Amino acid sequence: MGFAFSNELTLNSSNFDPASPIPKRHTGEGADVSPQLSWANAPAETKSYAIICHDPDAPLITPRGTYGFVHWTLYNIPGSVNALSEGIQEYTRGKNDFGNSGYNGPMPPEGHGLHQYYFWVIALDEDLQLPPGLTLWELLAKIEPHALAMNRLIGTYKRG
Repeated sequence: MGFAFSNELTLNSSNFDPASPIPKRHTGEGADVSPQLSWANAPAETKSYAIICHDPDAPLITPRGTYGFVHWTLYNIPGSVNALSEGIQEYTRGKNDFGNSGYNGPMPPEGHGLHQYYFWVIALDEDLQLPPGLTLWELLAKIEPHALAMNRLIGTYKRG
């Protein structure tokens, strides 16, 4: 089926507006807690969700050709859920590019300017019950055949 960007599926946060600054509380310079997220209008056949936060502006290219910096992967979220509270600790956490499990917020390199942070919600047609600790790229390989719809919320942050 492949990844299907959707204009119907929406993703929002009560902590920041689209294309607006992410509050310091949700960054590596603050309390470093994940923002509240909510989504609506998922396909009726949705059985589970995955959430990703990725910084494509980060100056990191791996030998595998991947780019940017992964701040969060969260998955095995039941299809009945349509919101995550701030600082969520439930569901299955993957490995981020800090080498940690869970959320680590924006913290671009000193003097690197404004970065964009893409928070993605992906609706899946199965409850896959994936193991903890998957990297973004491992997660994407496993969920790609099951993606029904996806959309993003973009926030910005500049260190300092």
